[in-house]
Amino acid sequence: MTNAPEISICIPAYKKISFLKRLLDSITIQTYLNYEVIITDDTPDNSVEVFLEQNFPSLAIRYYKNKQPLGTPENWNECIRRAKGKWIKLMHNDDWFNKEDALQKFYNVTLDYPDISFFFCAFQNIVENTGKKELVRCTIADRFFLNLSPLHLFKRVYIGNPSCTFIKKDIGLLYDNRFKFVVDFEYYIRCLQKLKEYKYIDEALLNIGFHDEQVTKFTFLVPEVQIPENLILLEKFGLRILKNIFVYDYYWRMCRNLKIRKLEQVSQYYAGGIPLLITQIINFQSVVHSSILKIGVFSKILMAANYCISLFKKH
Repeated sequence: MTNAPEISICIPAYKKISFLKRLLDSITIQTYLNYEVIITDDTPDNSVEVFLEQNFPSLAIRYYKNKQPLGTPENWNECIRRAKGKWIKLMHNDDWFNKEDALQKFYNVTLDYPDISFFFCAFQNIVENTGKKELVRCTIADRFFLNLSPLHLFKRVYIGNPSCTFIKKDIGLLYDNRFKFVVDFEYYIRCLQKLKEYKYIDEALLNIGFHDEQVTKFTFLVPEVQIPENLILLEKFGLRILKNIFVYDYYWRMCRNLKIRKLEQVSQYYAGGIPLLITQIINFQSVVHSSILKIGVFSKILMAANYCISLFKKH
């Protein structure tokens, strides 16, 4: 390795040593070598540090023990801030490279597109307890929507989790530490709004591990997380984003899935003012029987009608 690595592999660690070993094993076999490995550790004890000393003494790792746990996503940011490389390859420690030339392929595409600062790849989901695999690609249709507007990430996070990305450090953006559930696609939207361009690598270069201890498992359909985060998201991007039907549908589904039938269910978790259009969604859904809202086609029809009404109202 040189003193000026091209790539910083940033690993925000928290316990799960067996997963970390799998990731590091996948790094040691990479054919591309001009990288550094940075680990910022939120684990409450020294188990990760001891493990690294005993198992990977020859791998050039810059290890940092956080004095106080930073949590998700600030531990990600800390890892990125300590990076010296031109390119940031953030890797969650439950994900891993699935082929020995994966890092080389990430780097090669930067040579093919020297003006692009944001890349992401296809990936393979693997459920840890069953071994079930699912190949996930960003289709031509997905890219069509993404090219129209990064706000279409509200429809679906076509980019995958942060491990799927390869981003130039000098874009100067970090993850918003107010978020956990929406943290990835909020960051991607800011990146794409700033950069205007991206490139997709249509090859699965990563395995993404799924298990019951992931943050998304603890925040899915949890009103005390989703309500404040999603309303702060509206504050941040502005209520005008609700003119995008996919964004409107996202908030429609949030209210439906969390069974929000009264404004008080929002105000108990969110201290700010409830936007008029969110109030409209809640009031509209409150007069529709929940069994009807559960039927996908009826929910979409009602959402579309409600959206059309919203276009004639002030945000």
